[in-house]
Amino acid sequence: MVISKKKSKTHHPLQAYIDRLIAGDALLEDSPENVLEVVGILHSYGVVLDAYSRNLIYIAEHQFLVLFPFFKYFNGQVSREKLFRHWWHDRINFEYAEYCMKAMFWHGGGGLDAYLDTPEFMQRCTSAIQAKFKGNPLIQGMNWLFPEFAPEQVRQMAYYSALGQFWRVMSDIFMDLSHRYDQGKIKTIPQVVQHILEGLVAAANQPITYSVKIGDRVYEIIPKSANLTFLMDTAVPYVEAVFFRGTPFLGTVSYNAQANQISPDQSRFAYGALYADPLPIGSAGIPPTLLMQDMRHYLPAYLEDVYKRSRRQEDDLRVQICETFQKSMFCVTTAAIVGLAPYPLNTTDPKQKEENRVYLEGWMDRFIASRLLEVNS
Repeated sequence: MVISKKKSKTHHPLQAYIDRLIAGDALLEDSPENVLEVVGILHSYGVVLDAYSRNLIYIAEHQFLVLFPFFKYFNGQVSREKLFRHWWHDRINFEYAEYCMKAMFWHGGGGLDAYLDTPEFMQRCTSAIQAKFKGNPLIQGMNWLFPEFAPEQVRQMAYYSALGQFWRVMSDIFMDLSHRYDQGKIKTIPQVVQHILEGLVAAANQPITYSVKIGDRVYEIIPKSANLTFLMDTAVPYVEAVFFRGTPFLGTVSYNAQANQISPDQSRFAYGALYADPLPIGSAGIPPTLLMQDMRHYLPAYLEDVYKRSRRQEDDLRVQICETFQKSMFCVTTAAIVGLAPYPLNTTDPKQKEENRVYLEGWMDRFIASRLLEVNS
């Protein structure tokens, strides 16, 4: 996570949000309506993440170095009925899960990215590649001509598995949040943030590992000894890659270098979930729209009622889901900010308070162009 180390400003444009965080509040304003929307959308998101997680882990473990994985979205259960539903697009959009994985893979960051460039990984990777293509002279020849092709595919498989493991934890956190809300234990936005923060802290040191079975032998691609953990090696890079940076959406900007519509500096990318305009289209391949399409199937009844009471009712359902989803992601981001702060945000020590303020201003610099003001309007 790239946070500025500059000296504190006398008055930041988003000073009100800094004060709000220091006071123990969230980036999203606290109200019964916001609580209902955030918990409801995170319930739906939790269901979808469960499906995404299972598929990513299935691909990592059972589609390892399958060069043409035609049935990778079927989780090993291929049937004529399922195939027709797939073609008719009556299904979960696993393409969005892959979009997030590729965004993480491309932007890198964290211990996972560093480990995949180590000699240890290459040694383990080479053993698995040789076992997979044993007796296949054509692929062995290709691997000799293009020695980086297969290892790069294994690196991508590692990200499939790591993101699947990350989403497994987040799905459970969000479903537990929904359950506690139904019991009347969650009533405010700060309580939502605290629940997410406690879930992140509880899973912080959970190991991220990855192994595949080839023939009768199991090959450890990411062993436990690599010391990769949930929080710093998947959660933090995920927030950076998916919440903030993302990737330019095909059909909305020109990839022509002469057009200068895309910054050559990846650190300046602002295509993540916190910046996305709630576009009601999907035909141009806008990744967030695929997620909204998936979540609409699992909305709790109380959130559906909110959307039905809106001016356009369900005619702009995906737009409303996107706006609500962004509210929830600012709650998740609040939990990340609080959890990664150098000192407790309510500290009374002057030096610690100053360091916290510089830390928070670094975050606020990145929120200036986001939809933070819109979700609070």
